[in-house]
Amino acid sequence: QVQLVESGGGLVQAGGSLRLSCSASGRTFSRYPMGWFRQAPGKEREFVAGISARADSINYADSVKGRFTISRDNTKNTVYLQMNSLKPEDTAVYYCTTKSKPYSDSLGEYDYWGQGTQVTVSS
Repeated sequence: QVQLVESGGGLVQAGGSLRLSCSASGRTFSRYPMGWFRQAPGKEREFVAGISARADSINYADSVKGRFTISRDNTKNTVYLQMNSLKPEDTAVYYCTTKSKPYSDSLGEYDYWGQGTQVTVSS
């Protein structure tokens, strides 16, 4: 059974930084793409960033390009989201996610989700 556990959320002032972590278990982590989505109050969940199994393909939403960095450590079964220059509009619950198909693209639909971690950016 795939389990994803996020951590690292919190309250930060605009312009600040946070690093989210997601620890995965239940299968061979290094074979699967990983992603981060977010959902703000009253809005639909949206894609933030995705990284392929071998980290040779990385994608970002336009709204976070140049500010957020996704990375993975396959020796620790962990994916990270480094968030810099945070803005109040980045406030949301951030979800870690992965797919059921190994070595698939980091874009498109995802199949497994963590419980989410709250990120709040004050102005």
